Amino acid sequence: QNDGQDLDGWFSRGQRSDRAPAHPNLNLTKQPLPWSEQYKGKANLHVFEDWCGGAVRHLRKNLHFPLFPHTRTTVKKLAVSPKWKNYGLRIFGYIHPFKDGDFQFSVASDDNSEFWLSSNDSPSNSRLAAFVGKLGTEWTAPGEFTKFSSQVSKPLRLMSSRRYYFELLHKQDDRGSDHVEVGWRVFLPSLKFEVIDSSCISLYTDESSLKMNHVEHIPQTLASHSGSYLWEAQQDEHGADMLKPDPRDTFFLTPAIEASRVENVLVPCAYSPTYVVKDFPIARYQGLQFVYLSFVYPNDFTRLTHMETENKCFYRESPLYLEKFGFYKYMKMDEEEEDPRQRAFLFLSPDNFLEDEEEEEEEGVDSPEPTDPLPEAKEKSFGPVPGAKGKETPPGEEDELGLLASSKHGGALSLQPHLSAPIFGGKARTPGPSKAGAAREDKKPRKAQEKVYVTRLQPGKRKAPAQEPVFPGIFLYPKPLKKVHLRSRTPQKHPVASSKLRAIPGRRSPCLLSLGTEGLFSRETHEDTTPAPGRTVATTDYNSSEATRSEGTRVTSFLKMSETTASQQEEGKGQEEEEEEEEEEVSDYSYETGELQQSWLEDSINWQRTFSVSSVDFELLRSDWNDLRCNVSGNLQLSESEVVDVVAQYMEKLNEKNGGIYTLLRIVNVEKRRDTARGNRYLLELELAERGQRTVRLSEYVYVLLHQGKQDDSAEANPEGPALGATEPQPSAWSILYGKPILCRPLRLSWKQDVMVHFVVPVKNQARWVQQFISDMARLYAATKDANFNVILVDFDSDDMDVEKALRDAQLPRYQYLRRTGNFERSAGLQAGVDTVEDGHSIVFLCDLHIHFPPNILDSIRKHCVEGKLAYAPIVMRLSCGSSPREPNGYWEVNGFGLFGIYKSDFDRVGGMNTEEFRDRWGGEDWELLDRVLQSGLEVERLRLRNFYHYYHSKRGMWNARSKKPPKD
Repeated sequence: QNDGQDLDGWFSRGQRSDRAPAHPNLNLTKQPLPWSEQYKGKANLHVFEDWCGGAVRHLRKNLHFPLFPHTRTTVKKLAVSPKWKNYGLRIFGYIHPFKDGDFQFSVASDDNSEFWLSSNDSPSNSRLAAFVGKLGTEWTAPGEFTKFSSQVSKPLRLMSSRRYYFELLHKQDDRGSDHVEVGWRVFLPSLKFEVIDSSCISLYTDESSLKMNHVEHIPQTLASHSGSYLWEAQQDEHGADMLKPDPRDTFFLTPAIEASRVENVLVPCAYSPTYVVKDFPIARYQGLQFVYLSFVYPNDFTRLTHMETENKCFYRESPLYLEKFGFYKYMKMDEEEEDPRQRAFLFLSPDNFLEDEEEEEEEGVDSPEPTDPLPEAKEKSFGPVPGAKGKETPPGEEDELGLLASSKHGGALSLQPHLSAPIFGGKARTPGPSKAGAAREDKKPRKAQEKVYVTRLQPGKRKAPAQEPVFPGIFLYPKPLKKVHLRSRTPQKHPVASSKLRAIPGRRSPCLLSLGTEGLFSRETHEDTTPAPGRTVATTDYNSSEATRSEGTRVTSFLKMSETTASQQEEGKGQEEEEEEEEEEVSDYSYETGELQQSWLEDSINWQRTFSVSSVDFELLRSDWNDLRCNVSGNLQLSESEVVDVVAQYMEKLNEKNGGIYTLLRIVNVEKRRDTARGNRYLLELELAERGQRTVRLSEYVYVLLHQGKQDDSAEANPEGPALGATEPQPSAWSILYGKPILCRPLRLSWKQDVMVHFVVPVKNQARWVQQFISDMARLYAATKDANFNVILVDFDSDDMDVEKALRDAQLPRYQYLRRTGNFERSAGLQAGVDTVEDGHSIVFLCDLHIHFPPNILDSIRKHCVEGKLAYAPIVMRLSCGSSPREPNGYWEVNGFGLFGIYKSDFDRVGGMNTEEFRDRWGGEDWELLDRVLQSGLEVERLRLRNFYHYYHSKRGMWNARSKKPPKD
């Protein structure tokens, strides 16, 4: 027992978890709360649901950890298994030793866990004593207390007269048998760990009567403290480009240019875009088809490049195509110097070789991934040369055997274009797989021509076995076949006998050649493998694993046994019996058979292969239609030349009016709405230097009118108009539809920089999210010092927190609280909130509760809402499970229009929310409102907004959901 150490001494020497942050301003709980004997027998349990990951550090990244759990309850022993997934637990309280002495603690869990223990009853003295894993991949079986060395603590000396604060953190992902338990033992040899039960634990405090937003009593320690998500997220560098700073994010803080400086800089003109669908009948939910996207300059990096490992929809290619062929079609492989030893042979007589029956020869066909022939052919065999373009038999079309060439037959073994190998530098014709690859034996002789022939043997000329089956392409043994990975590196236990493989005439799939060199062996057959006189065999390497075959054997893709006929199965039994005897001689784990190793072939890799490629701008393939198919692409990119053209003209006019006092410092943001028929609208946001000293912000709408318009257009006052391309020697390509365009100021299209914005949010029993929303609004006010916004919360009888008190305690410029009874109704709640707004010339922003706002959200809403002209539907990024604003994995919600900014007068004019149809449900009310907004003649501005996130959450515990009865123990 001399190995035991005093707990105070252990901590006083500065031993601390490497998990603990070096943060000097942590608000740790030093003074414990009053304790009562009634607290014995239980410990406090806090549950954090809807959070992915298996490591405790993932739990610390949760926005609500540790103060706002999903559930607050108690547990009677330190062994918990909810049988649930994607959650985290925080169990805390006091341990009461049953005797004085040295104790060892151990924790076991699936997945990771940490056990923290204090040297006394103060939470601030807690230090890490034992843990299971740090990466989320470590786990133990229940009761497995000694799997990892980190599970067991050092012997610690405890006294029965004292209580010790403890904390147990556990994280479970969506796999495995979830459990966490803490055991202890007196430090004696051979003693086993026993779970700490109710006789030795007590509550930290009684939370049963407290509201969920009452958090002052929750202890904060080095293990669990507010703000832990900040420093935990800083430990990992994330690859999202959107996290990099951008001038747009803080440009609203720059003082605005005086309004008088920009008045009458441009001539006024009527603004009437052709894409507005006023009074046009729109079918239900079809307004989505009339929403257009805006172009942006410079790049705002809203494209989710870090998510394109799984989702490549930006490239407009079929996922199946990319899975099979990749991006090799954009590459042109350089021609390589020809090696005489690897040269393909020319045959001028067509008698012994097949020729393609295609009449048109395609020259210069580039293979996506051309390959080289093997240096040597170890056996006199070769595979078919697939088509360079990888043509496949259309579904439902029959091949020469009358078998349907459906996609099931291909599967992972289907023909792939990257296996194609033009033997003669890309000039030779290569047959497609849908053509008949092997001629029948009764083939008529062909007229000899001086052509280049691909070296494939003609089946009729080959020495065939004595009894050739009717359908030689079917497997003739009824044993189920094992699946083989195409790029497997592991040798198969049972080598595949090549004599069991037959080829279907007309099917040329070389896929079995790429089953992995170590996974497919060839066995010598009884057929004569001596080539006929004059025949020379060339073997082509397809840049993948190949297995050699004898000359008499052919390969095909796997077919299901149900597709074989009864006669074929009977015929195969004889061959199977013979070969089973042969297989028995080879041990399952034997690698000493010389016959097997003799036929072993490795991949031939050309490390010196080079290629040519042209610069490709995939942005040019995109249009301004509201693309609902791709949710990782960013805002449309605007060309720099077009932006410079417009900005140069505007700066010239601005300095003409103001005596040349402004200098352009930076183009911060330009947004364009395209109208090829009438003119393009631009939002110019420029950083200017006024008289070389003061920096000001210019943010104005301008219009490039492509023609003079009607007689009542205001541009008629200046028929000549300022020519946009006057300073350019040649006109721009985008500006000459009707001659020289006019740069003008669109009438009734100017935004107000100080207009009131009302955030309307309906809530019910979402205490942690309501508190988070209120805190975010308070931080927005602190960051912007903008008092011209209002928070309107419509509360449907929340009983888990006092929403009105939370609003009153928050540092908000203004708020309104509405209490409604009954079930939650989103449409009715939004309508009730908007009805409280009296000023029709202010903006209402229909909002959701689970939103993270960027600091420029107020400025963004005001810029894109113009009374009678524009409404704003920013695209929010939905974070995936376990993601946060500092690690934004997820996708853009391209279908959702629930976050909607519009002037109160316009909202009333279109009829407000549809509270009749969407009374007891939500989902679709945003599309229905969009239909009416568009029909009223308004434009809907649609942009992906940087750092605008929707937090991940499930439907559990939300709104009107009712829980099932808990299962019995």
